Amino acid sequence: MNSISSTAALWIGFSVFILLMLSLDLGLFNRRAHAIKYREAAIWSGIWIALAMVFAGIVFYYQGSSRGLEFVTGYLIELSLSVDNLFVFLLIFSYFKVPSKYQHRVLFWGVLGALVMRLTMIFVGATLINRFHWIIYIFGAFLVYTGIKMFTQEDNDFQPEDNALVRFVTRILPMTRTYEEKKFFTRIDGRLTGTLLLLVLVIVEVADLVFAVDSIPAIFAITTNAFIVYTSNVFAILGLRSMYFLLAGVVEKFHYLKIGLAIVLTFIGAKMLIVAVHINIPIWISLVFVAVVLLSSVAASLVWAKHADTNIEVDLPEDFDSPFEDEELEKENEEIRK
Repeated sequence: MNSISSTAALWIGFSVFILLMLSLDLGLFNRRAHAIKYREAAIWSGIWIALAMVFAGIVFYYQGSSRGLEFVTGYLIELSLSVDNLFVFLLIFSYFKVPSKYQHRVLFWGVLGALVMRLTMIFVGATLINRFHWIIYIFGAFLVYTGIKMFTQEDNDFQPEDNALVRFVTRILPMTRTYEEKKFFTRIDGRLTGTLLLLVLVIVEVADLVFAVDSIPAIFAITTNAFIVYTSNVFAILGLRSMYFLLAGVVEKFHYLKIGLAIVLTFIGAKMLIVAVHINIPIWISLVFVAVVLLSSVAASLVWAKHADTNIEVDLPEDFDSPFEDEELEKENEEIRK
C-alpha cells in the first residue's frame, strides 16, 4: 500500500463503511423519531471519536507518523470549527421551533448533503492546488482575513425571513407553515408541498456550506492529500450530530472559543503564506499549537464564565405563522421540554 490517497479500494471501502454506519444510525437505532437524550448523545459522540482515533491508528500504521499527524491535526481543526457552529444550529432550531424528536432527522439528512458538498469542494480545491500552486496563498490570505474578522465581528441576529435563499426556496416550492410529523413533503389538494421541516433542512445545508468555506482551506494548510482531507472532514461532521445534542445546552458558555478559533485560523493562514519564503512549520508544532489554543479558550470560558441568556427569544414577522398552531403538537412539544 504505497499511497492511501491513490487506492480506489480505500475510497470505496471508507464510503461503504460510512454509509453502513449511517444506515445503522437512522435505520436501526433511530428508526422511530424521538428526542435524543444526553446519555444517547454521549454514547454516539464517544463512538465517533473512538472510530476517528482507530482510523488515525490505521493511518499511522500504514502511512507513518507524518501522515497520521496530518489526519489528527485536520480532524481536530475540523471538529473545533464544527463545535463553534453548534450555536448556529441551536438558533435555527429555536427560531423555527423544531420539535426535539425531529432535530436528529434534520441533522442526519443535513450530514448526507454536507458529505457530498464537501467531497466536491475538496476535489476542486485539491485539483486547483495541484495545477496552480499559488492558489494556496489565496487560501492563506483568506484564512488570515477570516481570523482577524472573527476578533471584531459581533454575533449577528438570526433572521431567516431576510435570507435570500429562504425567499428563493419558498418562491419556487410551496411551503406549509406547520410540521407534518417527520415528513419533508406533503400533498395539499393533490399538490406536492414542502413542509416547514424541509425549509429548516435547506437552511442547515446552506449553513454547513458557509462553514465549509472556512474549514476546507484550513485543512489544506495541513495537507493536500485529498483522502486525508476528506476523511478528517467526514469524521468531524458525523460526530457533530451527536455532539449537538450533547453540548447544545452549554455550547454558548464557551464564549472564548471564537477567540481561540480566530487565533487558529490566523495561524493556519500565516502558515500557508510563509511557505512563499520557504519556511515550513512541522505538522507536530501545528498540532500542539492548535490543541493548546483550543483547550485554553475552553478553559478560560469555564474559569471566567459570563452570564448567558439561555432563553432565546425570536421576534417572528407578522406574516410568519407559528408552526405550533396545532394544539396537539404544542402539547407534545411541551411534554418533550419537560
